[in-house]
Amino acid sequence: MLPDIENLLKLQVADKEIRRLQEEIAELPKRVALIEQKLAGTKAQLEKAQASVKADEVARRKHDSTINDLRGKISKYRDQSLDVKTNEQYKALLGEIQFAEKEIAATEDKILELMVNADTRDKEVKAAQAELKEETAEIEKEKEQARQRTTEDEKQLTEWRGKRDQLRTGVDEDLLRQYERVSKFRGSGIAEVRDHKCMGCQVILRPQTYNDVRNGGKIVYCDSCQRVMYTNPAEELVEQKPITHRAKRHHPKIDAAQAWYYRSEFGDTGEVYLCLTNNGGQASRRIYEIHTGRLIGDIIIREGNYRQAFPEDITGAIRLNGEWSEEELDAWGTEAPMVVLDSLYADLELARHEMQARTTAKHESPASVAPTEQAAS
Repeated sequence: MLPDIENLLKLQVADKEIRRLQEEIAELPKRVALIEQKLAGTKAQLEKAQASVKADEVARRKHDSTINDLRGKISKYRDQSLDVKTNEQYKALLGEIQFAEKEIAATEDKILELMVNADTRDKEVKAAQAELKEETAEIEKEKEQARQRTTEDEKQLTEWRGKRDQLRTGVDEDLLRQYERVSKFRGSGIAEVRDHKCMGCQVILRPQTYNDVRNGGKIVYCDSCQRVMYTNPAEELVEQKPITHRAKRHHPKIDAAQAWYYRSEFGDTGEVYLCLTNNGGQASRRIYEIHTGRLIGDIIIREGNYRQAFPEDITGAIRLNGEWSEEELDAWGTEAPMVVLDSLYADLELARHEMQARTTAKHESPASVAPTEQAAS
């Protein structure tokens, strides 16, 4: 294994650990906030219980005042009854006295009910106070553990950053730039190759590419995800069997408003993807470099549909599956996303396999094979 590959593997371990520590440190304040939120809920329960006790006390004082007022009225009515001249006046005062006595009895019942509830209220307050005390101690313990964990994570983060800086010095600058660029978008910049497949993007490799990786004599990038590739002999299969089955390819519609094509050569650029789109009687053409997704040149717009406007680009190109809106294309700017490149490359591999199988069948039985428009336009 090349020294650069060994250093990249160690660098990827450091990068993953740094990301883990950064995420854990960022998560700790949220955890503390949840802990404090739990304590706030217990405090609210205690305040609610205490408020109920106070409300009962206010209600009892109000009832006591009401009884005193009613008793004052009864005393007044009895004094007045001594001076009345007729039975009707005496009966009226007696009715008022009886009504006031009933009101006193009803109010005393309410006071009795409050006195019975007072025991329950006191128990609720004491239980809430005990729970708050217990939770406060437990939460302070959890917060201290969180602070200690943060301190330890920050210490480890500093150490891993030092290791990372040291490992970076042992990697070629161009290779390091490629690794960091891919890592930024994909989370990792190096991937193992196993069973003819890049384990980073799960795309089957070309035989020559696979052999170059296994030989380990040079740096090889995955055509699909652009990760640096390496092999682990301990994980590789002892005997590699040829791939005999692939998923059946879905053919793009001939009259679709948007078409993607692959060209193995385009001027001085080499391999490219062409995106041709019909819109309001006009056709547009975008060209993307197949490996980096970089937009090449300007967007060209011509009259008519894309078959009439760009026949020279379509001739000899392989038609691919792909459909993205104009808004998405504009949002990409000067570089197509990796997920788009992965999708197009996977379909390109299926198209190549399909064309190869058709060619083989044609050689074996020319009369039984009819060409289709889908293989290449």
